[in-house]
Amino acid sequence: MPDFRPFAFAAALTLAAGPALAAPAIGQPAPAFTIKDGAGQTRSLSEFKGKTVVLEWTNAGCPYVQKHYESGNMQGLQKGAAKDGVVWLTLISSAPGKQGYVSPAEAKTWKSTTGAGSTAVLLDPTGQVGHAYEAKTTPHMYVVNPAGTLVYMGGIDDKPTADPASLKGATNYVAAALSDVKAGRPVAKAVSKPYGCTIKYG
Repeated sequence: MPDFRPFAFAAALTLAAGPALAAPAIGQPAPAFTIKDGAGQTRSLSEFKGKTVVLEWTNAGCPYVQKHYESGNMQGLQKGAAKDGVVWLTLISSAPGKQGYVSPAEAKTWKSTTGAGSTAVLLDPTGQVGHAYEAKTTPHMYVVNPAGTLVYMGGIDDKPTADPASLKGATNYVAAALSDVKAGRPVAKAVSKPYGCTIKYG
């Protein structure tokens, strides 16, 4: 895996968001954002209106993240969701100089190297989007339905450990939420406690 140690320079990244981002709440509109991806393209949540969207906070150096990526669990979930037309946005909110921070080029390399099936990797070095969603850990997961309503937030599953062996028999809350949304049902478990490494905000 490539070296993701923090770069000394400040990447030319921009993020625009409304001045009054509401705290995330199930059943309410997901906080809006506009942010650059690893390819330098401006992406916004509003561009995906009409589609189910998953938001995944990540940090390549986090053992909890590694559990899901090195096992292929996260990629399998991403690719399965994509087959159902789900948009998957992976966010990196580590600040420059903090563990987990990546440049745009590193983000592209990481996505390619891991075989990630996400739609895009979004870079949030100011932490503005992470704070808007009150994201605390990597991974921290959110599901937004086609109407733009937040329907799930919390952990990826019910096994709060970095041990890959825990994946066997785990209940994947994100997969369950996506199944409920696809079937037109209310999400049975809309909130769970996130687990993982703390996000390295500035």
